[in-house]
Amino acid sequence: MLHKLLCVDDDPITLMLYKMVIAKAEFAEQVDTAQNGEEAIAYFDGLLKVGSDYPKLIFLDLNMPVMGGWEFLDLFSTPKYEAFSDAKVIVLSSTIDPQDIEKSKSYKQVIDFRSKPISKEMLAELQHIF
Repeated sequence: MLHKLLCVDDDPITLMLYKMVIAKAEFAEQVDTAQNGEEAIAYFDGLLKVGSDYPKLIFLDLNMPVMGGWEFLDLFSTPKYEAFSDAKVIVLSSTIDPQDIEKSKSYKQVIDFRSKPISKEMLAELQHIF
């Protein structure tokens, strides 16, 4: 079981459902959320200041207002966030565009590209990674 997980998605209902599925699957003890990439970057900036425990897994939506998933990944890949280099990202998208899948492979943190929504079965498949 993961200690901490971050879900980044602009839909509050999706975030609520993710929390419920993750809790039922006993996949993570704590689920933090952000509604766009900017909130996620602010979340990690806060962790840098206090040096606290950070999520080892991020579920990331691509299409969000303010700052999307690609922009988040571009910033999160910079040396400023090197302290979180072992955090893994799973892109969750409502569309499975082959170009997006290929682009996601260019980010070392991205370990998978999945179709929304998450399910207990998906989490069971991921269990071996953590």
